[in-house]
Amino acid sequence: MRNIFTTVVLLLSAVLLSSGCTKKQDVNEKVLNLVSPAEIKGYDPIQADDLYSGREISKIYEGLLQYHWLKMPYELVPNLAESMPEISKDGITYTFKIRKGVKFQDDAAFPGGKGREMTAQDFVYSIKRLADSKNQATGWWVLDGKLAGLNEWREKNAKLPASNYDEEVEGIKALDNYTLQFKLAKKFPQFMYSLAMPFTYVVAKEVVEKYGKEFINHPVGTGPYVLPIFDQGKKITYTKNPTFREKLYPSDASPEFKNLLADAGKKLPLVDKVVVHVMKETQPAWLKLNKGEIDYYSVPKDNFASAIKDNKLTPDLAKKGFILEIAPALDVTYTAFNFENKLFHNKKLRQAMYLAFDEKKSNELFYNNTAFPAQSIIPPGIAGNIKDYLNPYKGLKLEEAKKMLAEAGYPEGKGLPELKYDIPDSTVSRQSGEFFQQQMAQIGVKIKIVTSPWPEFQAKVKKKAVEIYGLAWGADYPDAENFLQLFYGPNKSPGANGSNYDNPEFNKQFEDAVVMQDSPERTAKYEKLNKFLAEEVVAMFGVHRQSYILEHGWLRNYHPTDLHHDAVQYLNIDTAKKAELLKNF
Repeated sequence: MRNIFTTVVLLLSAVLLSSGCTKKQDVNEKVLNLVSPAEIKGYDPIQADDLYSGREISKIYEGLLQYHWLKMPYELVPNLAESMPEISKDGITYTFKIRKGVKFQDDAAFPGGKGREMTAQDFVYSIKRLADSKNQATGWWVLDGKLAGLNEWREKNAKLPASNYDEEVEGIKALDNYTLQFKLAKKFPQFMYSLAMPFTYVVAKEVVEKYGKEFINHPVGTGPYVLPIFDQGKKITYTKNPTFREKLYPSDASPEFKNLLADAGKKLPLVDKVVVHVMKETQPAWLKLNKGEIDYYSVPKDNFASAIKDNKLTPDLAKKGFILEIAPALDVTYTAFNFENKLFHNKKLRQAMYLAFDEKKSNELFYNNTAFPAQSIIPPGIAGNIKDYLNPYKGLKLEEAKKMLAEAGYPEGKGLPELKYDIPDSTVSRQSGEFFQQQMAQIGVKIKIVTSPWPEFQAKVKKKAVEIYGLAWGADYPDAENFLQLFYGPNKSPGANGSNYDNPEFNKQFEDAVVMQDSPERTAKYEKLNKFLAEEVVAMFGVHRQSYILEHGWLRNYHPTDLHHDAVQYLNIDTAKKAELLKNF
């Protein structure tokens, strides 16, 4: 799900920190102002295959499980489930009790416009909707082959004019209104992670049927905020859901989050309104942050040196009340090859291109040397990452690259067609594309840069209409399987494997590893798979990034996070402190 711009936190043009005029704000109103660096594709959970859509969808929709806001390592806890499931001894059957009294938001789709109570049947419908091939769900890979009988139901109904949602499926049943049972097709220890992902969030059948193709623009969930009609523009405004259930801010925390317990026990959400400013370019967003008009934002590249000294804020920013948050991200940037194009079956060509790329210079130019070089796909902090491993094809080795290109059959690039390199259309993405173009030119590989708006770029990858493309993947859950599956053959486009890599040996070893419980044996298998991907050069792995976030002193409860799509419900604004600190802007 977590497709991300590779350059989302960067800024192309140098911007001076400004204390310019600030728009008048009603400091007594609890409003959270955020930025999305990409346009939102819509509000259908089964299509939430990028970080930005997932964040917006999670303001309105919810799932059975979620991650504890104040616990590290990440810990799954009940959300719409009343409690964690009862799991059979063989690890195949998961039985959940559903929380009673949870209502869908008020909408014209329901009798009298009043949202009805959510039941276990709604989850059965939502899972089948994810599986229904007619919906072309980008999130189907999450449950593909995982639940007993679900793939068979999908294949059978693909041949029918209309899918039969009333037909019973062994793997997903409502035993009564408040009891939901999953039966796996085979052991899959990562299964519960999928129940905290937007793809499996619950939707109401009435709403889907009333709005049809326009359902993506009429989100109606059970979550903390409402958005009656979505209209893509420069600003998206959410208001508090008046029928949201009694959900409280957590009262327990890991040691590093004990300072975020001031709102313990308070009813969520904590702010009345959330305004998301859609800003594809970082410069105006950075200026907006420095005027006090958004509450937190990544430190842009070209301001990094003037904002951060020795991993601390400069005195002028500290004086304004800013707080710096630094956190390693569970992600990886990479340049992918589309293996549907037989040209890229030439391993020596892939190796030559990787050897020609100066990752050290790229880190310096785009990440201020704050990122960690990615030797393969699994990031540090996740079992399967090999601490001291060095990829033999990573790093600028021009003479070796030229030799390899000749061995590939293209001496000095002769005979090799111009390669199309697809990227999102932000300014910084174009800049990084030009850097890649220059690097490849050193050995005679010609690159044509193709830019597209983010939704269109994603669609091209799903349709296999790309040759090479630049992207990043952020963890959906803290397990190496979530990264390795990006090159698992059955996950080919429109699934998560946008590279369309399909190697029987890798597939078999992957399948063996992912059914194992967490253990040293499974970690060893993950490490072997990680090394295999590196040395096959299935992609040009870039870096594992760190987040450098600047937040205003009036923002409460914030911490950088990879997996909390639903973070906004926990955030709060100290209005008195905001009034005081705004005097400095």
